[in-house]
Amino acid sequence: MKVALFDTKGKETKKKVELSDGIFAVELNEHAFYLDIKLYLANQRQGTHKSKERAEITGSTRKIKKQKGTGTARAGSIKSGVFRGGGRMFGPRPRNYSFKLNKKLRKVARRSALTAKINKGELIIMENLSFDSVKTKNYSEFLSNFDLLGKKSLLVVPEENKNIYLSARNLKGAKVIVASELNSYDISNANKVMLCEGSLNVIEQNLS
Repeated sequence: MKVALFDTKGKETKKKVELSDGIFAVELNEHAFYLDIKLYLANQRQGTHKSKERAEITGSTRKIKKQKGTGTARAGSIKSGVFRGGGRMFGPRPRNYSFKLNKKLRKVARRSALTAKINKGELIIMENLSFDSVKTKNYSEFLSNFDLLGKKSLLVVPEENKNIYLSARNLKGAKVIVASELNSYDISNANKVMLCEGSLNVIEQNLS
């Protein structure tokens, strides 16, 4: 398919860009899409949550009342989870939330995400962007050209560009990633996805 190419000022140029139908016009696979987003969010979790159990809190270990004849349930240590100040029963423990997802399935998910975006008209192919210095004002003006200032935007650049990344860092909702790190969550979370022309080759190599 052929789509229009935009310049950095938000104007449509006369040039057309050829997009691969195998990436930008595929049949949507919602389950693969769901699993890829779940994997991304799971990997963000530290998993360092921990509560103290009865063996880990300070307190007496003496039997607090006789076993029988009290008319109430038997009880041992005051550190039992049934008493106030006792340990927590079956509390959270440190764990790793990540899980395995096949590379082929991740590719299917990301192709589905890109197809969904272009179907909704939320994907823009634009000329390569470059900044000579780090300046937030320059990036905010760039977003204003596309009416994305204050909205969630994702800029995909072909290779790491420190000036662009640092210029966008202080703007709420603005995110810049390298084409090789493109994922389903970032694509779906953005109101608009802007792909630099140079990043198309990287995406096609990674997802084909």
